[in-house]
Amino acid sequence: MSHLEERLEHDLTEIRDHIASMGSEVEQSLEGAFNALKTANDKLAFKTILSDLPINRHMRKIDRLCHAFIAIHLPSAGHLRLISSVIRANIILERIGDYAVTIAREAVQLGIEPEGYMADELKKVSAEAMAVLSEAISAFNSSNAERARHAITMARQVEHEMDGIYASLLEKGDSDGGCGRDTMIYLIIFSQLKRVADQAKNLAEEAIFIETGETKAPKTYRILFVDEDNSCLGPMAGSIAQKAFHEQGQFTTGGVHPADSLDSDMVAFMQGRSFDLTEVTPRSLDTSREALSEYHVIVGLNQKVQKAVGKIPFRTSALNWKKLEQPADGDAQAWENLYRNLALQIRELMTLLRGDENQ
Repeated sequence: MSHLEERLEHDLTEIRDHIASMGSEVEQSLEGAFNALKTANDKLAFKTILSDLPINRHMRKIDRLCHAFIAIHLPSAGHLRLISSVIRANIILERIGDYAVTIAREAVQLGIEPEGYMADELKKVSAEAMAVLSEAISAFNSSNAERARHAITMARQVEHEMDGIYASLLEKGDSDGGCGRDTMIYLIIFSQLKRVADQAKNLAEEAIFIETGETKAPKTYRILFVDEDNSCLGPMAGSIAQKAFHEQGQFTTGGVHPADSLDSDMVAFMQGRSFDLTEVTPRSLDTSREALSEYHVIVGLNQKVQKAVGKIPFRTSALNWKKLEQPADGDAQAWENLYRNLALQIRELMTLLRGDENQ
């Protein structure tokens, strides 16, 4: 092995050792924050807060090492993938350290040991978030794509569970006449726990990139179109969206009071534009929290979403597209205008969600 090769391996090992050490520091910081929260231990909380300072210094050192490595060795292929992933992982771990600080600060503000439902959920979700992070860090340190994919699956489970917790907290706030101080603190803490799982998932994706070169798959957005009877506007919007953006989104429709069949004029118009609606029937709107929380965006088509579904899930966004009217019988120009209006608004929505490069 030449001197340059020895220097390269030495520098790579140093970078790997530092990022592994930083990962361990972040895990310890999170564990300290959780323990401080569960036991109302102010001393431990402040120790956790101050421990973020060495983590930040470690982050800056790793950043310097990575940029020096690029300048000296001009890496390519696998080495370049590794260094670029370490730079991103460095930022991810620093952010998780910040989440630990926020949890510790909120623990001090809370000032009491959580009890009952909150104590049970905090114990469960914090353990799951720590497990996801530990698995992601191990996958990254060993460049193990299989373990990384397992960590991603674990993170998605945490995300799914958070919907129910958010709903319970908001319902408690409503029953108490508005979100009280403790409820707000718990909302903040649980949001930090979710972010830990999200960032662990990002770290796992970097581990996959190191080993395989696979980049993160583009996100597919789930969109629900809501109308009154699902005989015209919803099926029309869903068909337009599905044809134009089938690779970027999953589109569903539902009506508040579903009709028995589709509007015949709408079917004829869409068939004239080469849309096949033979398998489409009016669908009833499922307003359960579990069903609605599956969607990233709910669009009201001349039907206000909040009125149609009640409470919007915590992670779901609602849009109300007004001035959409079902044309009168035989009004060909009105059908054409409606089609163009829907197509334009759908394109604008998908551009907002995915960007111009995905069109």
